[in-house]
Amino acid sequence: MRITLIVLGVLLALGVVAAAVLYTPDKPRTALEARWAGPPSRFEEVAGLRLHIRDTGPREAPAVILLHGFGASLHTWDDWAAGMEASLRVIRLDLPGFGLTGPDPTGDYSDARSIAVIAALMDRLGLARASLVGTSMGGRIAWAFAAAHPDRVAKLVLMAPDGYASPGLTYGRAPRVPLMARLLPYVLPRALLRQTLAAAYADPSRMTEAALDRYADMLLAPGVRRAVLDRMGAHVLVPPEPLLARITAPVLLVWGERDGMVPATNAADYQRALRESRLVVFPNIGHVPQEEDPAGTLPPVLDFLTGR
Repeated sequence: MRITLIVLGVLLALGVVAAAVLYTPDKPRTALEARWAGPPSRFEEVAGLRLHIRDTGPREAPAVILLHGFGASLHTWDDWAAGMEASLRVIRLDLPGFGLTGPDPTGDYSDARSIAVIAALMDRLGLARASLVGTSMGGRIAWAFAAAHPDRVAKLVLMAPDGYASPGLTYGRAPRVPLMARLLPYVLPRALLRQTLAAAYADPSRMTEAALDRYADMLLAPGVRRAVLDRMGAHVLVPPEPLLARITAPVLLVWGERDGMVPATNAADYQRALRESRLVVFPNIGHVPQEEDPAGTLPPVLDFLTGR
């Protein structure tokens, strides 16, 4: 018994030491905003949120709204936005629960809430209509918005969009958040984050230290890691076909041929469900074309958005 107590005491002490070593607190908002929210960033009060946005390009040009993926921020679009701004009004935002927008005071991380926020942002900016570009989770929100507000969407670009149930997931039921994921609000090992992000690239060597720093900082913004968990636990997939059938805007589907997260073969599901779509597949590109090869992947997207 004495030996057992000693062993338990040692294990508890090791656990406390490990927790102290691995514990990663949130970073101060003021420091993060000083580093990541310089011009042209600004904050708009929209639908009860202090929304971090960037709004660049000619005000009289056709507008496009860029929606990032899970765990990302508006910065994922930096290179593409720079290439679009000559011919389009380019609007980017940190979606609720992410980046410098941070947690939603409502605690609602449903797609319906994101759709309401985007519609309110368009109203705030005086936009009756815009094109939407969304990647992964942002792609799902983009097509859900286009289904809910077909009159407000001119064109739609879906980049490896989420929405169909992958193996192990079912429609109509919230997923179980893995036990290890529940540690996210307390720890953020850089090596694990690097491994996770590298999996989004066909060529992981293209992932820069600057990008890793940015993703880490956005996750360490106050309350974001808890919001990420809340979103994971609250999201309920619905069968996408009835919603996709409502979309009237022309759609460009974009995939990286070597996407290991949402395989390019999933494009066929969308092509069957959508009224009007075409597909571009980039060879030797993974899940984040806008980051892995921005110069090589932007042209067909820009042609689609600016073409008649």
